[in-house]
Amino acid sequence: MTARINWVHRKFNFDFPADLYPEMVERLRGLPDHAAGRVRGLPEIMSTRQEVGGQWSIREHLGHLISVDDLLEARLDDYEAGMQTLTAADMSNRRTEQADYIQVHTSDILQAMRDRRGGLVRRLETLAPEDFGRTAQHPRLDQPMRTVDAVYFFAEHDVYHLARITELIQAHAG
Repeated sequence: MTARINWVHRKFNFDFPADLYPEMVERLRGLPDHAAGRVRGLPEIMSTRQEVGGQWSIREHLGHLISVDDLLEARLDDYEAGMQTLTAADMSNRRTEQADYIQVHTSDILQAMRDRRGGLVRRLETLAPEDFGRTAQHPRLDQPMRTVDAVYFFAEHDVYHLARITELIQAHAG
């Protein structure tokens, strides 16, 4: 695998205008199609193979993206309620681990992703443009984050895990 910056060590600059929210929502909308395209034709055995040290399999990475959608949902609730600080992520990934995605067929994970993400995007589409400028403190990054920034952050998280899936595919193919 290639060297990379671990997700929790990434730094973010949210210096773009809140008016970019349609593009950020579109990035979230695209996850199910990107994920399905990435694993299309992949033998199921390949999607369950874990790396040395217990790192996640392809199925677990896909499932994790479903699990964390609940966090974005909670953070949208936080913005709506005018909370000062956003709901903290469970950095132990307990929800992903308990879901045991390695035992779930890839097509079922992809359908669950499509359903869950579709609902989240529909919720985002009901927000008024000014709602994307609401601000609260991100607990781990210790910086203010607007709603549009949260959407961007989650889209980046999607891409991070899609890149891990690509690395796994390349490692297993080689």
